[in-house]
Amino acid sequence: MRVLVVVPAHNEERNLPGVVESLRRHVPDWDVAVINDASTDRTSDVARELGVRVLDLPVNLGIGGAVQTGYLFARQGGYDAAVQFDGDGQHDASFLKALLAPLEAGSADLVIGSRFLQSAGFRSTWARRIGIRYLCWFLRLRCGARVTDPTSGMRAAGKRALDDFAAHYPSDYAEPESIALCIRKRFAIAEIPVCMLERRHGRSSIGSLRTLYYFVKVSLALLLLPPVTRQADQAASASERT
Repeated sequence: MRVLVVVPAHNEERNLPGVVESLRRHVPDWDVAVINDASTDRTSDVARELGVRVLDLPVNLGIGGAVQTGYLFARQGGYDAAVQFDGDGQHDASFLKALLAPLEAGSADLVIGSRFLQSAGFRSTWARRIGIRYLCWFLRLRCGARVTDPTSGMRAAGKRALDDFAAHYPSDYAEPESIALCIRKRFAIAEIPVCMLERRHGRSSIGSLRTLYYFVKVSLALLLLPPVTRQADQAASASERT
């Protein structure tokens, strides 16, 4: 499979060298595209010095817009899969081949790297973990999704999901909402256990108040999605057959 690693990055000049080195060590045959989300530091210059493809956004679009840019680039480039891998250094590239395996086997359209299928690795704060459990429950309630880590930004999209995300992708905090949209389109979702690393430089853009905003916004987005009805499911099946 031709695979593109999509690395959304905003002000990650200090973390990018480690991220790119790790990708080259573990998945040397995959292409890498850094999506510079209107950084105010040397993120773009550092990425170019590292010899990877760089897509510079003229304005800050947030994680959803940056990742969709990567999906658009992957679709236009004819890639078979796109892997989201954050530029903050918290993702472990040693899990990437396992992440791709369900796509290669044809058993999934979207594969999520879950921090909660095993106990090892860095964990987020207790408040975020409670929020993540709440989102797991809400996704199951709204669309029947059974996932353990809906906020994970380490994920692999196969051809069907890649093409769909390139055309339609949630803005802002996209990961939980995109799972619900995949379920509605009858895409197969799988999870594999992964470990996360602690951020070495900088800090997360989601502080205490932003965490509260995050969960409120995502909840409203999921609440406003039309429920999956028997008629909608039949229409999806008919569309799939044609």
